[in-house]
Amino acid sequence: MNLDEYVAVSGLPGVFKMVANRSNGLIVADLDSGKRKFAPARKHQFTPLASIGIYADDDTEELKVVFRSMLEKLETTPPIPTNSTGAELNEYFGAVLPNFDRDKVHASDIKKVIKWFNFLNDRNLLSLEEEAIAEDAAGEEE
Repeated sequence: MNLDEYVAVSGLPGVFKMVANRSNGLIVADLDSGKRKFAPARKHQFTPLASIGIYADDDTEELKVVFRSMLEKLETTPPIPTNSTGAELNEYFGAVLPNFDRDKVHASDIKKVIKWFNFLNDRNLLSLEEEAIAEDAAGEEE
């Protein structure tokens, strides 16, 4: 699961693939249509998904670790609707990531993670096999 090329853009729904970086913004591609558009830095903020971390009891967990856990538990604990109550969101996230910091991770953060996961998973962009292959390659290099 390679999140390096995906970016969340403020003011635009969903997740986009970063195509090119310009001095005054990014060129991003819609994951459904592939249509490219320029997102100016004056109007938008950009958050690469690979740089996002979720507060845990001892440190932070990378978003790909959270997504991996959500994928592994997809059959037994499917993502709940994002309009659920804060208590239900915390309960679900506790099942997915038991050591998340309940004081620092808010319901709105959990909603974003669920939305991003559903968006990427519906488009078959998240895969456990792809990550296992990458880990094997890294192990062979050492």
